[in-house]
Amino acid sequence: MYEGDVILCGSSAYTRKYYLSSDFEALPEEVKKELQVTCVLFTEDVGGTITFLFNEDGELEIRTEADEEDILYDEIGSVLKVKQIQREQKELLEALETYYKVFFE
Repeated sequence: MYEGDVILCGSSAYTRKYYLSSDFEALPEEVKKELQVTCVLFTEDVGGTITFLFNEDGELEIRTEADEEDILYDEIGSVLKVKQIQREQKELLEALETYYKVFFE
């Protein structure tokens, strides 16, 4: 159905905004809220941006970036925080992958 990466949601410390793709508006409110809290807390704690997306294989990835001149971005903290999200929200992330594979592939 889609080619390339499909963005689920993301947040930016630079614009102080959260984004949820309109393709995923049908997700339960609790799931949307959990994604928003996770993204916003990440950018508040670490800085930069975080994006949840599905790759071409339907796997959910978490990508982080920072502006080159952003001296406050915690690169090591970002890696640790992503691992923490993957560990603590494993069930949610697996359910999102299943949702994507059922409704979008």
